Amino acid sequence: MYENEFTVPKEWKGEEIRINFGAVDYRCCVYINNQCVGTHVGGQTPFSFQITRYLNWNRETIRVEVEDPLTDETIPRGKQFWEDTSKFIWYTPSTGIWQSVWLEPLSETHFEWIYFTPDIDEGTVKIEYKLSEMSKLPCRVHVKISLEQNEVFHGNMLCDERQNSLTVNVFQNKALNGAFHFVGKYWSPENPILYDVVMKADDGDTGNAADKVASYFGMRKIHIENGKIYLNNQPYYQKLLLDQGYWKESLITAPTDEDYKNDIQKAKAMGFNGCRKHEKVEDPRFLYWADKLGFLVWEAMASFWVYTPQAAETFMKEWMEVINRDYNHPSIIVWGMLNESWGTPQIYDNSQQQDFSKSLYYMVKSIDSTRLVISNDGWEMTVGDICAIHSYKHGEKEDKRQHEVFAQSLKSLKTLANIVDKNLFAKGNEYKNQPVVLTECGGISLKEKAADSQEEQNWGYTTIKKEEFIEEYDRLTAAIFDSEILSGFCYTQFTDVEQETNGLLTDTHEYKFKPEEIKRINDQKK
Repeated sequence: MYENEFTVPKEWKGEEIRINFGAVDYRCCVYINNQCVGTHVGGQTPFSFQITRYLNWNRETIRVEVEDPLTDETIPRGKQFWEDTSKFIWYTPSTGIWQSVWLEPLSETHFEWIYFTPDIDEGTVKIEYKLSEMSKLPCRVHVKISLEQNEVFHGNMLCDERQNSLTVNVFQNKALNGAFHFVGKYWSPENPILYDVVMKADDGDTGNAADKVASYFGMRKIHIENGKIYLNNQPYYQKLLLDQGYWKESLITAPTDEDYKNDIQKAKAMGFNGCRKHEKVEDPRFLYWADKLGFLVWEAMASFWVYTPQAAETFMKEWMEVINRDYNHPSIIVWGMLNESWGTPQIYDNSQQQDFSKSLYYMVKSIDSTRLVISNDGWEMTVGDICAIHSYKHGEKEDKRQHEVFAQSLKSLKTLANIVDKNLFAKGNEYKNQPVVLTECGGISLKEKAADSQEEQNWGYTTIKKEEFIEEYDRLTAAIFDSEILSGFCYTQFTDVEQETNGLLTDTHEYKFKPEEIKRINDQKK
């Protein structure tokens, strides 16, 4: 239970006062001045309540009561362990408020949501929005788009309905803005160009400004063609890090906003162009920095562990909320849902669990046609835009035979089965020329000396001495880069987390190795 006091600025009187929560894990009830203003279920997504009628405009009290049933394996929990002590690949669970909480005043006429959908081939962006139910219509909506403080578009439209859209030609039919000799004002990790947008809604009665939203979008396209992943119509090799999003002192909450920025900068300094978020819907502040700094994100949902129809419904509902929250981020290029059949353990030959996996894929494609979708990452795949496989069978340093098996198995889809723990596809499903990405590999832990001088092995998929790591990383990636069927890889993992000490960074997010040495190796593949 969380309790506090707060005051609302007197100048906000006459407005709708709303309290917003970034995320609370898992079920919660919010009380203002001892009155329940609303409840929410789901630990990954935002929610808000209108609290105006509960205020006394003096000293206000807030109480948030949270229930997080740690032993319930049917709710989405990801890497948060359900037993008393963390072990293997599961970590200490988090409970309660773990993202920002803020108040805001809103006029009766205000935006409920705004979506930006870029089309680099046409040079346009489609802007869709919805006004609140209490909006006074007709009213005017104003749109201003600028790039590096240069105005690109400025216009307004009369709105007779709450929901409307506008398509703007942002490239303005100029060759150098588009794909002329592969230049252009595109968003990419190498050149994260963002267009700034200010949208205003007028009050329908007075014509005065009622609401103002400042945002941005990136002109970015992701698609697949001939078994490859294309970014902005050019083949783009994925060099990703598996990112758990944990911190030693604060678990799934970053200590500061700067920590998100620093993580991305460190990943890029090592020559990685993105991350596969693992079993966690990350704080929007991370996505903001990914957009600003240029960092690809494969967004993920936290898994549940025991399949029931009710668990499937809960998962899908929360995942749809995730997509609605994060639709506008150009850094997100992949939606990933299930991981290694977690929550769907019989998916190989169970039609109900297969149908759930397929329904996730088609549901996402029906509401977002601009991104790639993976319904089950690792093995036992059903439908999906990427053939995503996991393998840690690269062998210990001395195991030359396994080195050769790993390298040769990466050369064709048929031989990949030699180094994957389960069948690549669920029964009745097959490969359909999707790009192949090794979405988990590596996991190399360092052999350390304990205080009593007895050798202690921290947990990892393989282990090696620190002074030998760069050579071993080079050997692993050389086998990956030599494969003509792979469109990328994801190294496990970004940081150490508790007992899982196979990160390139420590559990305090500091470098273990010189970043330029990792970058030199990663840069061998373009």
